[in-house]
Amino acid sequence: MKTFELLEKARNSVEGESILGYKETGSHACYMLVGAMKPGEKGRKLKPGSGHEEMVLVAKGSFAVTGFFNGTLAEGFAIHLAGEQECYLENISRGEALYVMSGGHSESGHH
Repeated sequence: MKTFELLEKARNSVEGESILGYKETGSHACYMLVGAMKPGEKGRKLKPGSGHEEMVLVAKGSFAVTGFFNGTLAEGFAIHLAGEQECYLENISRGEALYVMSGGHSESGHH
């Protein structure tokens, strides 16, 4: 069994995200992404895209969310996005905030 380090890759990437997907697993069935945002950072766009669905879980901190969902997401809470639904995140925590996004193809979407 192979393990994959995602958190430090997200922290050190320009986009603030790291993905575990086809390139690493050889499977188009599902993918997972870790996102890291600094205190006060905002404008992170979440959008699955046509034929995809994603669940977004707050792993650490809190986010103000605008777009398809409007409100606050605290640690341990999640939202579900499908297709062209999009949201924007703002880290409203005093420290780093982390989210985990897991997705796959919706019934009608395939590569």
